[in-house]
Order: sequence, then structure tokens, then C-alpha cells
Amino acid sequence: MRLRKKPWARPELESCDFFIINPSENKGKWKESFGNDKPIYLELGCGKGTFVAVHGSENKDKNYIAIDIKDEVLVLAKRNIEKAYAEKEVSLDNIKLMAQEIEIIKDMLGDGDKIDRIYINFCNPWPKERHKKRRLTHTKQLESYKTFLKDSGEIYFKTDDDPLFEESLEYFKESGFKIKYITYDLHNSDFEGNVETEHEKMFTEMGIKIKFLIATRCGLHE
Repeated sequence: MRLRKKPWARPELESCDFFIINPSENKGKWKESFGNDKPIYLELGCGKGTFVAVHGSENKDKNYIAIDIKDEVLVLAKRNIEKAYAEKEVSLDNIKLMAQEIEIIKDMLGDGDKIDRIYINFCNPWPKERHKKRRLTHTKQLESYKTFLKDSGEIYFKTDDDPLFEESLEYFKESGFKIKYITYDLHNSDFEGNVETEHEKMFTEMGIKIKFLIATRCGLHE
């Protein structure tokens, strides 16, 4: 469903302490932006922020960068994040939210930014052959993530889409990632600590099984 343009969304975001207006200005210095040496986790396509709100408020020993492209979505993420932190009565100092085109993520992250983990939750499957290079798990994108993902860094990938999942397995292999964990039915697996997103709940209620994997970047000497 297409969200209607909300002219008040950008002003609300720009008045938010944890919204980064110009992400490219932090390239190579995200640790300095957070002001500590905690591991940094990155969510590509955070949507309404359900996932990062729970993760961030429950794991104050980690820093989180959450990215989406539409102000109308990000403003809902902002509110959900604020609500989650307020309910847990914890300080909101470990999340940075921003609007960024993921296909050119290299403009905001680089060699100096060592990301420990990337989350890709229910990304656009781009089923048409001519569009597949736009997939967030495509070999082209995985190679670009290597510029900032640490050696032995991980990618957590969830989807409802069978063809996307199967083809992504090949993408990870082509890019030199090892599959550390895989399940074709996440909710009936032995994986612990899953945080259900809004899309995940919708697909599960439709009877669609959730596919999930953890891929590890192989170190230079492996």
C-alpha cells in the first residue's frame, strides 16, 4: 500500500535527536557519532521500526543504524522507537535513524565503519529478471557490503518469498559468505530471540512460512 505524502513528516524527523539528516557526513566515523566503541548493527529497510525498536531497547550494549527511504515510513519508525524506549524506561542513545537509498549505501558507509551485523527483513523480492540486481541480497549488493562489514561479520536475512530465498543462497555463495544457520520455517525452528516484524506477522497469519538464514563473511585468511 502506497503511503500518502505527509508534509509534516520531514520536519518531525529533523527535530528528532536520533535522526541523521546527512548520513554521508558520518562516513568513516560512525563510532564517533555514537560516542563509544560498542558493536554497530545495521538494519536495511527498517520500515515502521518495530524490529529495531525492540532490539535497540533490549540491547543497550549495541548500537543500531536503521535505514529506510520514505519520510512517511520513517516518521512512524521514529514514534515506535520512542514508544518502545519509554515503555522500558531506558535512554534512547543507541539508535541512529536516517533516509538513505540502500543501493548507494557506499555513500554513507566505508572502510572506516566496521559493522558487526546486517539485518535484511522482508526486502522487496524484485521477481522480474531485469530487476533482480536491485535485491538487497544480490551478489552486487553483498559485494558492496564488504566495504564496511567486518571480517566474520554476519547478515541475518528473513523473507516470505521462496524464489528470493533460494536465489539468495546462490548470491551468498558467489560472494564468499558461509551459511551459518538456515531454516525454511523460522517459527517452528530452534532459533531463539526472533523479533517479529509487522510484515512477518501478516505473512504468518496468511499461513506462509518464514525463511531465515545467518550468513557469515569469510575472513581474508579463511
